[in-house]
Amino acid sequence: MPSKKGKTARFQVDQVGDKEDEDVPDANSGTIRGDTVHITQNGKSLRHYLTREVLPTENYYRNLTSLGRHSFRGKLRPTMEQLREEEVKMLSGSPAKDSENPCQKVESGSIVKLGWINGVYMPCLLNIWGVMLFLRLTWVMGQCGIVQGLLVMTLCNVVTTITAISMSAITTNGQIKGGGVYYMISRALGPEFGGAIGLMFTLANSIAVSMYIVGFAESLLDCLQEFVPGWSGIVDHDLNFRLNDVRIIGSATLVLILILGIVGMKWVTRVQKLLLLLLICSQIDFFVGSFLPKTADMYAKGFTGWSLETAKDNLAPKYSDGQSFFSVFAVFFPAVTGIVAGANMSGDLKNPSLAIPKGTLGAIASTYATYILYGLVVSFVYVPSSSGNIPEYLMWTNTSIPVEMKTLPFYLDCSEDTRGEDRCQYGTLNDQQTMAVISYTGYLIYGGCFAATLSSAICSLVGAPRVLQALARDKLYPKIEFFGAGVGVNDDPVRSFIVVFFISLACILVGDLNIISSLLSNFFVAVYAMVNFSVFHASITKSPGWRPSFKFYSPWISLFGMFLCLFSMFAMDWITALITFVITAVLYLYIYYRKPEANWGSSAQAQVFVNALKGVQSLTDTPDHVKNYRPKVLVMTGNPADRPLLVDFANLITKKLSLLICGHVVMPPGSLHLPTLKEGTQAWMREKNIKGFYTLTESNNFEEGAKSCLTSAGLGKLAPNMLLMGFKADWASDLDLAMEYFSVLQAAFDQNFSVGVLRVGNGIDFSDDTVYVHTGEAVCTEHVNEDCVRPATSEITTRCEASVSESTINEVDDCADDSKDEFIRDQKRRTMGKTKGLLLDSRGNPLPKKNIVENLTQFQSNKRSGNLDVWWLYDDGGLTLLLPYILTTRQQFTNCKLRVFTLANRKDELDSETRKMATMLAKFRIEFSSVVVIPDVTKLASEASRARLDIMLSSLPLGAIKDDEMLENKEKTNRHLRLSELLQTHSKDSELIFLTLPMPRKGHVSAPLYLAWLDVMTENLPPTLLIRGNQTSVLTFYS
Repeated sequence: MPSKKGKTARFQVDQVGDKEDEDVPDANSGTIRGDTVHITQNGKSLRHYLTREVLPTENYYRNLTSLGRHSFRGKLRPTMEQLREEEVKMLSGSPAKDSENPCQKVESGSIVKLGWINGVYMPCLLNIWGVMLFLRLTWVMGQCGIVQGLLVMTLCNVVTTITAISMSAITTNGQIKGGGVYYMISRALGPEFGGAIGLMFTLANSIAVSMYIVGFAESLLDCLQEFVPGWSGIVDHDLNFRLNDVRIIGSATLVLILILGIVGMKWVTRVQKLLLLLLICSQIDFFVGSFLPKTADMYAKGFTGWSLETAKDNLAPKYSDGQSFFSVFAVFFPAVTGIVAGANMSGDLKNPSLAIPKGTLGAIASTYATYILYGLVVSFVYVPSSSGNIPEYLMWTNTSIPVEMKTLPFYLDCSEDTRGEDRCQYGTLNDQQTMAVISYTGYLIYGGCFAATLSSAICSLVGAPRVLQALARDKLYPKIEFFGAGVGVNDDPVRSFIVVFFISLACILVGDLNIISSLLSNFFVAVYAMVNFSVFHASITKSPGWRPSFKFYSPWISLFGMFLCLFSMFAMDWITALITFVITAVLYLYIYYRKPEANWGSSAQAQVFVNALKGVQSLTDTPDHVKNYRPKVLVMTGNPADRPLLVDFANLITKKLSLLICGHVVMPPGSLHLPTLKEGTQAWMREKNIKGFYTLTESNNFEEGAKSCLTSAGLGKLAPNMLLMGFKADWASDLDLAMEYFSVLQAAFDQNFSVGVLRVGNGIDFSDDTVYVHTGEAVCTEHVNEDCVRPATSEITTRCEASVSESTINEVDDCADDSKDEFIRDQKRRTMGKTKGLLLDSRGNPLPKKNIVENLTQFQSNKRSGNLDVWWLYDDGGLTLLLPYILTTRQQFTNCKLRVFTLANRKDELDSETRKMATMLAKFRIEFSSVVVIPDVTKLASEASRARLDIMLSSLPLGAIKDDEMLENKEKTNRHLRLSELLQTHSKDSELIFLTLPMPRKGHVSAPLYLAWLDVMTENLPPTLLIRGNQTSVLTFYS
């Protein structure tokens, strides 16, 4: 009989091994098993109804690439195509892998992952309870006194607490992987800051290993000298020179620590527990010793036992030897810089997002409490200065001796008047071994020093290789990926261990590292500053992806923490602070200009969007002014890779100056995969260093598509004001397309665009001469073939048309072995490789025709020294003159001379018109070599010119141009023929010609006649730009 509990249950949850496959209760009385929902009311699975849709599960969000079309690993979310197509093959895959290291293999074995206590809390305790606790805490209290001493400790911990809170916000904003603070900063601020900090942090930790080990070696030698009778060193028997002994002990210690690190985290944790136990015992020994009586020699050194009089004496600061509050702060601050010891182990933590905040904040609280407590203990039981002279102590503490009979100086009087040049050697101001005097045993304090130095060395040696491994895997620096390899189930960075080992060994052999100790502290504080800035920057950009589960943070407090870190850097040593800034800037700029492939969704990327949005809005709200005019070009390129000449020429006009948009009309609608085409073409432009954008529209004809581009391209005032097209040299062979072309020109003028038409002798469409490695989205046949008449039986055209129809449409349906997402991903890769195939023939070999290569690259980097001829025939606002001036500022045309041609009303006005034009050009501040005024443009054209036009028009169908139209435009036709003759006479050998574009008057001229005028004027000329402004001034005299 079923239980009562079973009767009342609406659904059941079956526990299945893997958490990701566990049953999840559904709100609609169902049970979800994996991707299946079981409806308990009717016994049917929801999968029976969801033939294509899938329910939200963690698998689809486990790697970042699942958000796009690249999700070809693991359980795959259906793509838009799969959901919408009539027939679909549902995909399945292998278990999801890490998207940022897809090639990493998961090996069988025992993977050691640490909790927050072993992985974060203990390493932070061991690093913060460093050697400064035993050697510098007493000195700080002696210099600053109780009030300012506690203030120094509090201020230092305020910096680390704010940084730890910022670090907690970062670590809870998504999954944290190996690399510690490098991973946090690089993913938050981008590869530039991350790469700079990562390399500096690795180097700093590598050198810090040697510093801690040298400190251990010196403490060990001190201990042996004090507790081993007759000790005279290993090889250095001079007790004042122990460099070689330090090298021997340090090198041996480093080897042992290296072995410990390579053996694995399990042994590292065990050793750290022993060292932490030793540290705690030494602190207990110190605290207990403060309550116990001492021998006379210890009292002579300054120990008083718990005394209010001693506390009153220690209340006020007693700065000596030029010390101040900030100099003492600089000395003590490195004592609290161990808060990233746990974060550096992020790759070895079970749950970094939970462990790092909990362990780091807990360690800061624990160590702050102990530092405050021990500082008070020292201030209550030990005087700032004492002679350490036992006879003086015995005399002055013997109450039976009258004061006037005490001939020796008072043992606590260390003034110069009393002691002269014999300074006191004891007291908190003078003796670094004060804690050993206070402690019960003395030798446990040495044990604490050993534990502090060794634990810090272990943390640094274990953390630095993991940071280097993460940095290497991101490939931010050339050839560094060699150090990204991991070994074993724990992915131990053995190669990085070796690098850190040799850096540390070299520093140990140097022996004296005091010179760079402050630089290392500055490196660490620079990391803290970047952590705080990361939180502030991520918050102010208001990126939707910034959603930390740790809510106890404030971006403004993080900003304050960043300034505190900067202040701390300069307080410690302003010179090393400047060096740190310079090193960071150099590394930042190197990565910035190297531009590695790193798309991590950083706040820097979010800031780009915010700045762009603000900039466009500000631009839109700013009134236009003639002095700020810039030609913003919409160039109808079709696929830009087919017309590189047109793209290069437009880029010459707009590069570093203005807006460039390449427009593409895809015909017919649905023939291409538009997202792939957009991404691939933008990548092509980026690889070609074309500073511009790519927009496309789908239409059944070129005219409607181009008009759509005219109206929709751009945003606000960041929108094109000039249309640039290639000349349609095959206009006579297809009048319907010629009409569309002509209508686009008319539409541009209707929308107040300036219009440019570029004609190059050998054409601008090179898709007949080039074939790309198979690209499903590459259309080699354009519906409007500007400046190119192709054979209908062209092998290339046939093959490209086949690639569109068969590869793009049919092959998607027929791919049985590969998933559709893999196919789309491959499409993108091949599209982005178009630039490599641009200069290949139909067999994939480099083009043998030298002239084709020269034509393709003529508007790139070839330096020119000829003339730029400007035929400024009619006033269009000055654009015909401004564009050639812009080209003279480009490196390619900087040596070219500007020649200006214009028309005169009558022959007797030649001189005056020449002077007027020269004066006007001077007022425009445009340099020119000559001004030529043409007086006889109305002269009757030659018979040869007229015959040339007749031959051109004879190929047209009967009635294409009516006789009435020819008669009405007789004078204009003659003028254009005459201009053709003048252009041949004056500009045949120019580098580039700028010619005012005739205005196509509505209802007065047809497309065939207008295109015939343009054809006859520009035939057999150097590259010619027919340009017409929108009758608005783009030049001005005034400042």
